[in-house]
Amino acid sequence: MSIHWPIIRCCLRAPRRVATVDDRRMLTRGQLLVAALHVAAHLKETTESDTVALLLPTSAATPIAALAAWMIGKTVVPLNYLLKPEELSYVIADCGADTVVTTQAMLDFMGSTADECLYAPKGGGGGAPPVKHLIRIEDIGFSGVPEMHWPAVTPDEAVALLLYTSGTTGKPKGVMLTHGNITANIRQIVEHVDFSDRDSLLGVLPQFHSFGMTALTLLPLTVGCKVVYTARFVPSRLVKLLREHRPTCMIAVPSMYNAMLHVKDAEPADFASLRYTVSGGEPLPVAVAEGFKARFHVTLNEGFGMTETGPATNWCRPFEARPRSVGKAMPRVCQRIVDVATERDVPIGQEGELRIAGPNVTPGYYRLPELTAALFDSRGYLRSGDIAKFDHDGHLYITGRIKEMLIIAGENVFPREIEEVLNRHPSVKDSGVIGMADPLRGEVPVAFVEMKEAAGEEAGAETKVPFDELAILSWCREHLAGYKVPAEVRCVDTLPRTATGKVSRKDLKALVNPPA
Repeated sequence: MSIHWPIIRCCLRAPRRVATVDDRRMLTRGQLLVAALHVAAHLKETTESDTVALLLPTSAATPIAALAAWMIGKTVVPLNYLLKPEELSYVIADCGADTVVTTQAMLDFMGSTADECLYAPKGGGGGAPPVKHLIRIEDIGFSGVPEMHWPAVTPDEAVALLLYTSGTTGKPKGVMLTHGNITANIRQIVEHVDFSDRDSLLGVLPQFHSFGMTALTLLPLTVGCKVVYTARFVPSRLVKLLREHRPTCMIAVPSMYNAMLHVKDAEPADFASLRYTVSGGEPLPVAVAEGFKARFHVTLNEGFGMTETGPATNWCRPFEARPRSVGKAMPRVCQRIVDVATERDVPIGQEGELRIAGPNVTPGYYRLPELTAALFDSRGYLRSGDIAKFDHDGHLYITGRIKEMLIIAGENVFPREIEEVLNRHPSVKDSGVIGMADPLRGEVPVAFVEMKEAAGEEAGAETKVPFDELAILSWCREHLAGYKVPAEVRCVDTLPRTATGKVSRKDLKALVNPPA
């Protein structure tokens, strides 16, 4: 089923009910639908590509623009506004979008945060993405009756969303989620936790992330829940919104809950309306879970998923909460734990790689057939790359990762992305990056560098270019999104290597966390 049809029907059934509240305005369902029709009319006149890119803050603008694009049969590509210009340019070129829907405030933000702005300046001095057509939401006249047309009827297998995640080659890869994938995932969530239009959600997660797009954007609009958005995570503001709107569900990453623990005037009564307080995106530290329970009398329930799975596959419901468990699998999600060496299922309680199948699982990566083929095993299950185990009641526990991927404040980062930037520094000969545990962000990258030999030295001399950590960090800030910049850079005479000549991350980790 097309994603947009249930949303349209929900808007038409109760047009006067509040759909969204954000930092700028409140919109009823009817107003949201009318706004989407206005945007759709502009898109029909403008775009010729099959994809429409969105560069928007967490707000009602995202569901309006996404709904508009789907109504005219386009694929939506939410853009990560934390990326550096060169990274964002790659995503736009790869997906083939000729139109970006944005706001001037976002362009100003992009311009002010890009030290080396590759974008041509537009309007108020912000940075404009390198794209043929730019549609600013505020430039659209939303008055009057919009052009009416019959919304596209899209097959289940058509790609609805292209969500770009970091890739092992250093280039983002587009995860294809079809209309069928997302519709299935919304149904799975609703069945698993009994969502209805009586619920309301509080959302601060970025909508370019699968978590923010499915759980905090499409789910509430499909079911008819009110959703309250705020563009920036300010802990005290989130507490204020809890007091004002009394939501029944809040979904956030552990670092956000940890920050809320430090809001001085927050009280248990502020959280009393919540039926579901969900933590996802990264492992939930025990200290945060215990702190929330002790101070606010709230149990944080962990969930699990991947961009490739729509994203939600597991959710620990309040009545079955268990420490460190991400809960049971949602309806129609099939999971197995496999010994990677033998490809056989392991006994209950034993660790192995988590494999996942179900109607919510991606058909693959956009224009990357080899990576797509490698993503699935011989039985058609997605290889998650996560080490996990089941208990006897079917609860899933994520215990580690096979992949070298780091999860930094809920965002996926591969070491090679950072290493490629470090290795381009004129003084760096080679580098290795690993993750170090961090109480606020889950993990932070730590870089090790081997410096080049100093120029002009006599043959055989071992003098190297002086190590300047601040200069290398400054270089990283110029070429990487802020959350990918190493927390520290350490200099070593020679990087440890494996027998095949690769940098040994295992030995680097021992330098950060020496064995007892």
